[in-house]
Amino acid sequence: MRCPFCGHPEDKVVDSRESREGDSIRRRRECLACARRFTSYERVEEQPLVVVKKDGRREPFEPHKLMKGLNLACQKRPVPLARLEELVKDIQARLMERPDREIRSRELGELVMDELKALDQVAYVRFASVYRDFKDLPDFVKALETLAHKGNHAHASEPEHHEAPPGMVQPLFPGIPEDSPRPKRK
Repeated sequence: MRCPFCGHPEDKVVDSRESREGDSIRRRRECLACARRFTSYERVEEQPLVVVKKDGRREPFEPHKLMKGLNLACQKRPVPLARLEELVKDIQARLMERPDREIRSRELGELVMDELKALDQVAYVRFASVYRDFKDLPDFVKALETLAHKGNHAHASEPEHHEAPPGMVQPLFPGIPEDSPRPKRK
């Protein structure tokens, strides 16, 4: 390393210590020409994670944005804040393990929804309604029916009160036909 005082290219390391955060190494060096001491820091160079949006824009992955979305989805739900923070760290760790430093927003959303589905189903539906941009009630109903249908398979040993004929899925909201016309957006 070049001496900041005299510009000489050679020095010796006098002391090395890990930083308090553990993300860098602090080295005290002594110039072999002028004998003055200076400090250098060594850090791992990380490639940032990038989220590719639907419109093709690229933005850096920001864990606080993910946390904000999870907080909104879990508002007034019995989900501890510590569990949400853990979920964000887990998702970020999974993304860091990927060889590719870019992730499509759709893929990230699906990853988050999979985690939320196991954590809190109401929070999952809230997140999905924003993420998937439900346009009308039938979209929302379809997501709820899918969730309920998957839940029925998980509890197959429990008796059901109203069983649909074999091969048919009983609608979650029987009053709204699946093929009902969708209202026009204004």
